[in-house]
Amino acid sequence: MKVVGLTGGIGTGKSTVAVLLRERGATVIDADEATRAVQAPGSEGLRRLVEEFGSGILTAGGELDRARLADIAFRDADARGRLNGIVHPLVREWMADRQRQAAERGDPVVVLDIPLLFESRGAAAFQTVVLVYAPEEVAIARLVEQRGMSEEQARARIAAQMPIEEKRRLATHVIENTGSLAELKARVDAVWREIAASPRSV
Repeated sequence: MKVVGLTGGIGTGKSTVAVLLRERGATVIDADEATRAVQAPGSEGLRRLVEEFGSGILTAGGELDRARLADIAFRDADARGRLNGIVHPLVREWMADRQRQAAERGDPVVVLDIPLLFESRGAAAFQTVVLVYAPEEVAIARLVEQRGMSEEQARARIAAQMPIEEKRRLATHVIENTGSLAELKARVDAVWREIAASPRSV
């Protein structure tokens, strides 16, 4: 089984690339899906978050208000550290369980989609790391236009992550996402061929 790390900065289009890799036969294990699962109503993760940050992070229906919690975390490095200390171990456990299931099924290529792969120092666990890349100003424009953020909010989110140019230097493969969807698909195809041809990794 080949295990590949997929990452990128916010606003680079990593989620689109994950979909394209899944279409090409990869089993994608998504850290964002894991995060939602471990923060679901009734979960241990949500209980601990409320204990740490107060009931103000909940909606009227008792679900996590992700936008409110993100706003707290991205404005305060200490709060972000406390949030990560609760969520990251639970996410790693959730993803490891699904990776074990993929190994038992004999899935040939497993992609772990991890937004903060370099920030969490998790890249060392992978022989192959694919970075979805877009320059910072392009990512800011996407966050403003597609997600309705203010420019200030977009810049704060990006500033909380490792600079994308540094990630580019560290990655095994770089998929540039600065043009059309057709161009992106062609770049994904090229990287997919390289991954499929590479020696098997565990």
